[in-house]
Amino acid sequence: MPPDPSSVRVAGPWAHRDVHANGIRLHVAEAGSGPLVLLLHGFAQFWWTWRHQLPALADAGYRAVAVDLRGYGDSDKPPRGYDAWTLAGDVAGLVRSLGEPRAHLVGHGWGGLLGWSVAALHPRVTRSVTAIGAPHPLVLRDQIRRTALRGRSRNQAFALGHVFRAQVPVLPERWLVRERGAVVETMIRSWSGPRWQTSADFVESVSRCRDAALVPGAAHCSMEYYRWAARSQLRNEGRRYTEAMSKDITTPLQQLYGADDPLILKRTRDASRGGQRHDIPGAGHFPHEETPDSVNTLLTEFLARN
Repeated sequence: MPPDPSSVRVAGPWAHRDVHANGIRLHVAEAGSGPLVLLLHGFAQFWWTWRHQLPALADAGYRAVAVDLRGYGDSDKPPRGYDAWTLAGDVAGLVRSLGEPRAHLVGHGWGGLLGWSVAALHPRVTRSVTAIGAPHPLVLRDQIRRTALRGRSRNQAFALGHVFRAQVPVLPERWLVRERGAVVETMIRSWSGPRWQTSADFVESVSRCRDAALVPGAAHCSMEYYRWAARSQLRNEGRRYTEAMSKDITTPLQQLYGADDPLILKRTRDASRGGQRHDIPGAGHFPHEETPDSVNTLLTEFLARN
C-alpha cells in the first residue's frame, strides 16, 4: 500500500498545520516567532529537507515555515497549476495567509527558482531571497541551450538529464516510484558530496524522501514542474515569463552553492550574477543538508542584515 500523505508529518521541534492559499491547501511545518522565513524545497523532496534550518532559524529569532509545495507531501495535488506563474502565486498567497505582508524566501533547487520568480512577479511580498543550488532561471535556461552540444564535463543540459526524461507521459512517474522509490536514492546519492553519504542523517533523509515520492499523486505532480519548464519555451506564457524575469530584481539576494555540485555547473554559477554568492566547500547539491552549520551561519547573517 502507498503511504498516506499525512505520513510526511514527522514529529520534531516544529508544529504541523494546513494553510489555504491561492485556491489550494498547503501543509507547513512551523517553528519560532519573529520575521517570517519561508522555506521552499526542491525536486523529489518535501518540507523535511529543512529539518536543520527550522530550529536554527527559530533559535535566531525568526518564524520559520517549511512548506510542501503544490503536488508534494501532504499538500493538495490538483491536476493543473505547475507553471511558474501559479507556483509563484502559491508562495505569495501563502505569505499573506500566514498573516504577514512580506517574507524572507529561502529555496533549494526548484524552490530556489521559485524564490527568484516570486521576487520578480510578487516583489511586494518578498523581503529577501536566498537561492540554494538555484541560479537565475534565465541563466540556467541559456546555459542549457549553449552547452547542449559540448562534452559531458561542460554540458549543463547533460547534468540536468532528468528534466528531459520527464517530458514523456506516464513512464517518468513509473520510473520515479519503481522499487519503492529506489531512483530517488540514486539521484540524491549521485548529486550529493561523499562526506554526507556516510552519515546516519543521509540514510534517514533518503528513506523519508523515497517514502514521500510514493504518496499518491506526488510522482506525477513533481514531473509536471519539469514538463511546464520545457514546454513553455514554445508557448506565449513562456515568452511572458522570460519578459518578466528579464527585469532587474532589487530584492536583497544571496546565492549558495555546494562547491562540488554536479547539477549546477561552475560555468552556470558564474553566469548567475546578483547579490552575494558563496560556494561551500565539500558540499554537493544539498548544502543545507550536507553542511547545515555553514548554511545556517550564512543564512542567519544575511537575514540579520536585511
